[in-house]
Amino acid sequence: MGRKRKGRDISGWLVVDKPAGMTSTAVVNKIRWAFDAKKAGHAGTLDPDATGVLAVALGEATKTVPFITDALKAYTFTVRLGQATNTDDAEGEVIAQSDLRPADEDIKAALGQFVGDIMQVPPKFSAVKIDGQRAYKLARNGEDVELAARPLWVEELVMVDREDEDHVTLEMTCGKGGYVRSIARDLGAALGCHGHVRELRRIWSGPFDAADGLTIEQIDEMAKQPELDTHLRPLEEGLEELTEVKATPDGATRLRNGNPGMVIAHDVEYGEECWASYEGEAVAVGIFKAGELHPNRVFVKAG
Repeated sequence: MGRKRKGRDISGWLVVDKPAGMTSTAVVNKIRWAFDAKKAGHAGTLDPDATGVLAVALGEATKTVPFITDALKAYTFTVRLGQATNTDDAEGEVIAQSDLRPADEDIKAALGQFVGDIMQVPPKFSAVKIDGQRAYKLARNGEDVELAARPLWVEELVMVDREDEDHVTLEMTCGKGGYVRSIARDLGAALGCHGHVRELRRIWSGPFDAADGLTIEQIDEMAKQPELDTHLRPLEEGLEELTEVKATPDGATRLRNGNPGMVIAHDVEYGEECWASYEGEAVAVGIFKAGELHPNRVFVKAG
């Protein structure tokens, strides 16, 4: 029999404004420690040198992580033109250079090919698995890493600033699995001048905004104190992409036991994934069929 995990049964979302130089895993570990929480996880890894929104789920909110991971996200990033690196960011070795510097009009014209449904090859230094091993581990060992292109939905990609001839700042809104470093690399290739990411910031992720995020310093100051709990956001915020249906009293009981339960729904299609609430709290996520929700995720009642 496994050991019972120590810590508090606390649930909700904390929006963190991640600093540069810290891994996403380190942020999650910091939050788990600060809340003395049993369970924590994040919705979408940020590179160590990237900053911005890292949404951290505690307790029952971890069951909503996939819905935030799948939601649209927005990034602002600066591309260093004229240089390609082996990591596609400023931490890597320069592997190619060019004296060519495209005009603003040429950059704007090239952005269109990276909007809509595109195919994107992840960076060689990424967490993508190849035969069970992380690509970055293979690349660090000097192995020739070949990654397959993956589909990505890019809602918007616009130029917002041209600091100087060597740098251009872009803003992108995209779906799950997008690599900003790949956009920088491929844009540089399309322009014939090479490129890599110098700075990257995630400005929002689903319903969570960087402007609302706590810094690591603020978290350290409030760690283990009741004040920190006041910054937790309801787990229901992780369900905003889904339609809400209302469970009946009997339906809520059945759903909490993992059985199909009766719900009150309007404009919901048969087979649609929804979440059921009862007295303002999330009860379950599941598939709506003929007046009932068939649960695939059940939330333990608070308290």
